[in-house]
Amino acid sequence: MKYSLNDLYKVIGLTKQAVHQYQKRERIFEQNLSYLVLDVQDLREDHPGCGLEKIYYTLQPDFIGRDRFVDLFLRLGYGVKKRKNYIKTTIPSCYQYDNLIQGLLVTRINQVVQSDITYYNLGGSFYYLIFLIDVFSKRIVGHQVSDHMRAQANVRALKQLIKLRGPKAMKGMIHHSDRGSQYGAKIYTNLLKDLGCYISMGQKAQDNAYAERVNGIIKNEYLNYWKIETKQQLSRMVKKAVDHYNSNRIHRHLPERLTPINFEQRFKNNSKENSHFELIFAEQNALERSSFKHLNDYLEGQIEYSCPLF
Repeated sequence: MKYSLNDLYKVIGLTKQAVHQYQKRERIFEQNLSYLVLDVQDLREDHPGCGLEKIYYTLQPDFIGRDRFVDLFLRLGYGVKKRKNYIKTTIPSCYQYDNLIQGLLVTRINQVVQSDITYYNLGGSFYYLIFLIDVFSKRIVGHQVSDHMRAQANVRALKQLIKLRGPKAMKGMIHHSDRGSQYGAKIYTNLLKDLGCYISMGQKAQDNAYAERVNGIIKNEYLNYWKIETKQQLSRMVKKAVDHYNSNRIHRHLPERLTPINFEQRFKNNSKENSHFELIFAEQNALERSSFKHLNDYLEGQIEYSCPLF
C-alpha cells in the first residue's frame, strides 16, 4: 500500500505549506546562526573569557532568545572555565584607616575609587597587576604592571588616575583599598592627602569587592587566554584588556548594560536626570538598617551625601 506525502501530512495534522514554511525558517535560522558564530568568534578574540550571556547582550541577535543562545553555544563548546587565585598579595600595613564606604550611597563619578593588587604567573616568575576602579561607573581609571610589590608601582597607577580626572576632581574623593603595606606607605598616603582625598581601608576581601572583581575579570576573561611570554607583552596585553573593558565590555549593573565609558559620557550629559546609584556594603546579609534609612531619605530628597571627614 502506498501513501503520498499529503496523506502523511493529514495524519499528523500538518499541511504541506506549513512544512515548507518550517523548512524555510530552519534554513534562515541556520544561515543566521552561521553568521552569528563568526561574530562570537570575533568577539572572543578581543575578549576571550567573555561569558555567553554577556556575549548575547553585546551582539543582541534578533533571531534567537537568550536561553536558547546560551544552551546552543554551550553545546557548541563556547563555555568558559574560571581559574582561582591562590596567591596572597596583601601584606598588612602598620598604618590603618577606617572603612569610610560601608553603607555609603554612591551617586556620582569620582566619589569613590577602589584599588587592589593581583598577581600574574609568567613562566614561574610573578608579576603584580594594580588596578583602580571608579565604583560608580565601573571604569578602570588607573593600572600598572610591576615585578615588585613596593608602593612606587601603586603611585604610578594613581598618577594615571590624576592625569585622567584632573587634580581638582580628586578633592573630596574617597580612595578605598585593603590594608596592604603599599597603600599605607607614606609616599602613597601623602599624595592622596595632598590632593584632598579621603583614605579608607577595609579589613577583608568583601570590603574591596569592586576592585577584587576587576582583578578577576582582567585575568580570567582576558589574560589567561592569551599567549604572554615577557613582561613587555604582559604590559601591552593588560592595556589592551583595560581598553576593551572600558570601551566594549557591557556591564549588567549599569543602566541599559552600557560600557563604563559610554555610561560616563551619558551621565555627564544627563547628570540631573540620572537615577543610577551604588549602595556599598561588606556582606550581603550584613547591611545595616541605617543604610536602608539613609537610602530612603536620599531618594525622598531629605538629605544630601558628602564625603566623611577624618
